[in-house]
Amino acid sequence: MKIAFLACPATLPGSPTRRPDAFEHDLLFDALNAGLAGRAELTGIDWRAPMAELARFDLAYLGTPWDYTEAKDEFLARLEALEAAGVTVCNPVEVIRWNADKLYLKDLAARGAVTIPTLWPESAGPGDVAHAFDHFGCDRVVVKRRVGAGAVGQDSFTRAAPPPAGWRIDQPAMIQPFLAAIQQEGELSFIFVGGAFSHALVKQAAEGDYRIQSLYGGREVPLDPSPTDRAAAEAVMAMLPFAEPPLYARIDMVRLDDGALAVIEAELIEPYLYPEQGPKFGGLLADAMLARRG
Repeated sequence: MKIAFLACPATLPGSPTRRPDAFEHDLLFDALNAGLAGRAELTGIDWRAPMAELARFDLAYLGTPWDYTEAKDEFLARLEALEAAGVTVCNPVEVIRWNADKLYLKDLAARGAVTIPTLWPESAGPGDVAHAFDHFGCDRVVVKRRVGAGAVGQDSFTRAAPPPAGWRIDQPAMIQPFLAAIQQEGELSFIFVGGAFSHALVKQAAEGDYRIQSLYGGREVPLDPSPTDRAAAEAVMAMLPFAEPPLYARIDMVRLDDGALAVIEAELIEPYLYPEQGPKFGGLLADAMLARRG
């Protein structure tokens, strides 16, 4: 069996444009390769490689195609072409299309998930941020792209330091109140394989920052979640609108003032799955992947 680990030039080993956090590609690739233990051949390859090269694989795993956010429609079209060619895509295009725009959080909220209050401007300028302060009754907000990942294009503003007059996000955006728990407890991530809980961790920002990604100095701490917290993440998994659980999922959550966990993201496209915090993860993912192909 041949498995493609879909990536991009910014993450593939040997690339002259490799990102400083591309070590996450190596850790994830190595964990999955070890889990496969010779049962399948795993190959890292650019998702934009010619279809003739990609169609020879039995299964395509969305490993680190981190640049898809700048070419969402092209990415979806490529995955559709792979499925049409008989390649099993994990996660499937149906899942990717739903998850690619953060409007899916509205869907989860309608299904009963605890979410963060959000405004959804089609583009965001200083006036939208000023309105958000009053709407949420807060002194600090975070502005994100609706199609985005890794905090790219993200900003945080306060009433005392609002955006400059020329600032704007010229694409669909989302604005949320800043939650102090991000800098205190951190962001809790729950990893699932085939719908079953694998492991959890807390991601904590560097001193003075709020972004928890390794690119900005964030660090990760293994977590043995409380039964209540684990149940909150499992409840979100149960709300996903698919007949079959995704092969992999990362549910990112933050604690509200009342102690409940709210969903920040349900990451189903190309999330980093933190194999170093889950020693059995590579084997679990490999087994589930082989079962999906049959």
